[in-house]
Amino acid sequence: MSVAQATSEQNYHTSLDEIDHALDELQAAKPRFQQTSLDEWMRLVESCIPTVVDSAREWVDTACKAKGIAPASTIRAEEITAGPAAALRYLRLLHDSLGDIAKQGRPQLPGPIRQEPGGRLFVRLAPVKRRHDALLFTGTTSDAYMEAGVTAESVAAQEMPLHLSGKGGSPRISLVLGAGNVSSIAMTDTLTKIFQDGCLVLLKMNPVNEYLGPIFTKGLAPLVEAGFLRIIYGGAEAGQHAIAHKSTDEVHITGSNFSHDAIVWGPPGPEQDRRKRENDPVLDKPITSELGNVTPWIVVPGDYTEKQLQFQAENLAASVMNNVSFNCLATKVIVTWRDWPDRQRFLDKLQAIFDSTPPRKAYYPGAADRFREFAGKEPTGVPEGTLPWTLIRDINPDEDPKFVERESFVCVTTETALEADSPQDFLKVVADFTENRLWGTLCAAVMVPQSFRKSGENKKLFDDFLARLRYGAIGVNQWPGLVYGLMTPPWGGHPGSTLDDPQSGVGWVHNTFFLDGIEKTITEGPLTASPKPVWFPTHKNPEPISWKLVDFYAKPSTWNLVRLLGSAVKNGL
Repeated sequence: MSVAQATSEQNYHTSLDEIDHALDELQAAKPRFQQTSLDEWMRLVESCIPTVVDSAREWVDTACKAKGIAPASTIRAEEITAGPAAALRYLRLLHDSLGDIAKQGRPQLPGPIRQEPGGRLFVRLAPVKRRHDALLFTGTTSDAYMEAGVTAESVAAQEMPLHLSGKGGSPRISLVLGAGNVSSIAMTDTLTKIFQDGCLVLLKMNPVNEYLGPIFTKGLAPLVEAGFLRIIYGGAEAGQHAIAHKSTDEVHITGSNFSHDAIVWGPPGPEQDRRKRENDPVLDKPITSELGNVTPWIVVPGDYTEKQLQFQAENLAASVMNNVSFNCLATKVIVTWRDWPDRQRFLDKLQAIFDSTPPRKAYYPGAADRFREFAGKEPTGVPEGTLPWTLIRDINPDEDPKFVERESFVCVTTETALEADSPQDFLKVVADFTENRLWGTLCAAVMVPQSFRKSGENKKLFDDFLARLRYGAIGVNQWPGLVYGLMTPPWGGHPGSTLDDPQSGVGWVHNTFFLDGIEKTITEGPLTASPKPVWFPTHKNPEPISWKLVDFYAKPSTWNLVRLLGSAVKNGL
């Protein structure tokens, strides 16, 4: 471990000289990285699993303390599932794929490749049999919707990254500007860059969760010891120095589109405007990104049972409340049909969950100011330092466009009711609305009754509707947060973004089957499920289940699977 590493772990500050030294160490490790064989890559992945497991308790306890989550709170499960459990699932799936490459030349897909009547190819990404996903995520499937022109033959002919064979060219150094909200993002972004993109990584921790840096240093110790990873700390000055450094070959950021534009085009103002207009970026290096979203929850009108409405209200509430809504995939706009008979009843169910759930510490900087702007009021009636769960019904985007043009990144959710002649016409109207009015291309949720899709005509209308949606991830009856957690689907904005209009970002992470040519993923689940998902805010005892999920990914075995499923049934009914 370098001096820069040791110093930064003690005081969360890395001097500019130490950043230079860390990059020098990464440069020195390039020949070793270039010569790493597939077997050695597999051993590196495998060796990270026990070190992540060993750091898991400290990881969760530290994150909970920083976010104001009490030791006995059910909310602790969030930090388990979106922290070490997510990282361990990624490592297990990656190890599976590398083993397939060693034996058969490429990862073995978990399900069929099918050609739809419209000509597009669908590639099954989940459930993964070796990970027992059919039992862990009951009734859920995830498919890649491939770009036009991709065929089954071209999928089979896709080449694996050359660095996995030890025969690649000179490796790049990627600066990963870590996310400050979800703890597994910085780790899985780093792992994606190293193992899948073939880069050595300089990870700069976000000041909001820099306390995780020392834990990540221990969790990813095999990569640090190999010289393939260095972790630094600091604010804007440290970030700018690392970005501009001659040894940094590319940049990856998880953050806001404003941060992205400042990196690419310079600070806001006339000079940034000129650079955009003349396509004259400040940054002369490749940049990939994930930049947020005004995430819609689209309710296709139809006949839902009382149980389905209640379950989906809890599902929607989870998408808002998880991580205090400091998520780029938190629902920001509920899109309904004005004439849907159950519209107010469904919103009442959501409001009831908001009213019965205590507020949480608003730990992310600037949250109170953003709440005042988007809620239009002071955060009264709640303890100091917290914010109330807020639903604003029937907004008019024409009168107040901020709700659809900017991500609030705070616990304010709106509903807009669209005019349409029929439920079928609603699909066209809402597709136009998401394409022309909503900012972002990261993800969307679509809630649809099975009865709507029974007729062949409606099924085609719905399939065409999904094809129109320009999002990287679509969850049908599922919160897209599950797509992030599955790890086999890629995670990122819809392809086609540009530097001057990045929307939700450029490029993918995760994608553990190494697939090229994906346009979006469609993940579908049932309208209800039992036992209750651990991420639901109404779950009474999710922590024991979450730790057993960590145990299962740490040591996959029939016994640990039985213990996990038994705990889910015992604690989740």
